[in-house]
Amino acid sequence: MSTQNPIWGFTDFAETFGGRLAMMGFSLALVTEVLTGEGIVGQVATLLHF
Repeated sequence: MSTQNPIWGFTDFAETFGGRLAMMGFSLALVTEVLTGEGIVGQVATLLHF
């Protein structure tokens, strides 16, 4: 079994990619909060018709 380039687990690529996705999600949440005037909980409630 080769350990040169592992596909699964805590690799540098996985950590970098996950961090970038988290930054994008946080940025999009912030932008939609500014545009709609509601927080993330209010947006989800509106989306689910609560």
